[in-house]
Parts: sequence; structure tokens; C-alpha cells
Amino acid sequence: MKKLIALTLAASFSSIAFAAPETYILDTHHTKPRFEYNHMGFSTQVSRFDTVTGKITLDRAAHTGSVEVSIDATSVNTGYPLFNGHIQGEDFFDTAKYPTLTYQSSKLKFEGDKLVGVEGNLTIKGITRPVTLNVTSFMCMPHPMLKKDACGANATAQIKRSDFNMGKYAPLVSDEVTLSIPVESLKQ
Repeated sequence: MKKLIALTLAASFSSIAFAAPETYILDTHHTKPRFEYNHMGFSTQVSRFDTVTGKITLDRAAHTGSVEVSIDATSVNTGYPLFNGHIQGEDFFDTAKYPTLTYQSSKLKFEGDKLVGVEGNLTIKGITRPVTLNVTSFMCMPHPMLKKDACGANATAQIKRSDFNMGKYAPLVSDEVTLSIPVESLKQ
């Protein structure tokens, strides 16, 4: 009987430990948000940001958590230095006044144990709008090379440039922008 009680207590304590929120720091080498838009009907252009920091707090048992992301808008990478400078100008990111984009959320959406969405607020050029990220894949496991717990995800969202005072040349250059966000993070 004592062994049964001891096993029950051990199981209870291990489930309590598992239910605790865990904090993950973004792996800046594997977290590169991308944005794509239609360029005058000719093609879909894809660019990215090279410098991103942030953290994710996750309680998988309680299906709760939060996300805090900061993107250095001056790290925009279109593949063409002259164009990088152009979209950092006043008509677009205006990085002289607004060098940082942020995304903050305290509402994660789960279907069963699977993370499927993040509801939060995106701030660009000092303008904050609600943006829901649709999580298309999500996985947590020990990182095979770093020997730390890690979580990764892919998320997408649709926004309008004009909602953030960046609508120059719309609709010739599409107002609609698709965000694609690959995320990898390591447990703190």
C-alpha cells in the first residue's frame, strides 16, 4: 500500500512539474520572418527580416502562454541593398522613426494538445492592429545537437499594408501581404 501511495505522489508531482509554464528564447539563426506581396501582377516578391529577438512562454498542459517578438526593421533583406534602403523610407517602414516592429500575444489557441493559432497585436510604424497567426506546424522535443529542450513552429497571417500607413503604390503593388514566420526556440 505504501508503494502505491508513493507512486501516486510521484506521478502527481511529475504532472505538476510538467504543467508549469516554460520559457523559450527565440533562436535568432532559425527565426526569420518573411513577407510576400504581388508586384504589379508580374510576380510574388519575398523578403525577410534578419534580426529577430523574443520569447515564448508556454504551458502545454494548461493550453496557455504568451509570445513577445521584436523585429529590427533595419534588418529587412530584399536581396537588393538599394531596395532595402527604399522600403526603410517614410513611405514604408520609416525605420528612422520606427526601427522596431513588435508582436505581442497572451492568447494561444489549441485544438486538443496541438497549438493552432496565436491571437495578438502587431505594431508597425507606431500603429497597433490585431493579427491572428495560423500555426501550420508545431513541435517540442529535445534539440538533437544542442541537448536542450526546443520548440518550433511555422505560422502565417494576412495583413494589409495600408492598415499600417504603408499603402504607397497600392493596388498596383498589392495592399495584401502574406507573413510567413518560421520559429525555433530554446528552453531558457
